[in-house]
Amino acid sequence: MEWPPRFYERKRGVGCPICAEGRPDENDHGVRFFTGELTDAFLNRRAVQRGFTQVYFRARHVVEPTELTPQESVGFWTELLAVGRLLERVFEPVKLNYQLLGNSVPHLHAHLIPRYADDPRPEWPFPFPDPDPPPFPDEQLQADAELLKRAAKDAEAAP
Repeated sequence: MEWPPRFYERKRGVGCPICAEGRPDENDHGVRFFTGELTDAFLNRRAVQRGFTQVYFRARHVVEPTELTPQESVGFWTELLAVGRLLERVFEPVKLNYQLLGNSVPHLHAHLIPRYADDPRPEWPFPFPDPDPPPFPDEQLQADAELLKRAAKDAEAAP
């Protein structure tokens, strides 16, 4: 099966939705709680898993981490790990999964998925529900985003 032509266009950056949205405080997927030099992290609205986060590379359009310059690579991974530490600090998961996919949206981004002791299937793969679950209540999403923003400020202030 051939990949759809739209994928190849987006891979080249034509109509890339991640590039087109700029750096908003919120998008269709979630609420931004981390703004780095090269990345933004969004707490996901869908009730897939509490703390499920997407980290988008924002410096320019790239699809694969292999397209990053050495300096961008260091910055991307450093910021991705900083977001992971925030999720660990706030939500205290048993495990944190990092996924780099981009099959649907070919722009470098990572999915960080906290795994908890009461997960229905702790083994891989993570059970993404089909169809998508409803969104988290907005009050809970905003409260969790605020917890993460405070943790980020605390981390910046720490010696």
